[in-house]
Amino acid sequence: MTQRAYVDALIIFERAGQVLLAERANTGYADGRLNLPSGKVEHGESVVRAVVREAREEVGVDLDPAALRIVHTMHYRSPEGSARVGFFFATNRWAGALHNAEPHKCAGLFWHDPRRLPGTVVRYNALGIGHYLRGEPVSVHGW
Repeated sequence: MTQRAYVDALIIFERAGQVLLAERANTGYADGRLNLPSGKVEHGESVVRAVVREAREEVGVDLDPAALRIVHTMHYRSPEGSARVGFFFATNRWAGALHNAEPHKCAGLFWHDPRRLPGTVVRYNALGIGHYLRGEPVSVHGW
C-alpha cells in the first residue's frame, strides 16, 4: 500500500518577539488546541501560493511572496500514522489587520512567546517553531 503525504503550508507571523497562534474549533481534529495559520497545498497550487491563500482565508491579510522566508521543512508522521510534509514560512510583513476570518473554525487568535509555547500547541506546529528558532532547516519526525 502506498501512503501519500499531505503537503502543508504553515505561516509563522512574527510581531514584537511573538508568534501568532489560532485556537482550533469545530473542525473535528485537535479542537481547543493552538496551531499556526496553515493549510494543505491544493492540486495545481505552489506552496508559496498556498501560504498567501491561507493567510487571506484564515487571518484576513495579504502577503507579498517577497516578504516570506522559508524557515523550516518537516517530514512528519503522526502517532496515528498519517504523513505530512510541512513548509514553514515566517514573515513580519503583511497588508491589512490580522483578524479571525474563519470564526466557524477558529475560537480566536493569540500572540505567544515562541520560546515558551503553551502545552496546547499542536505537536507538529510546536516542533516546526522549535526547529526554526534553532536555525534547523530540515527535520524528520515519527519515521
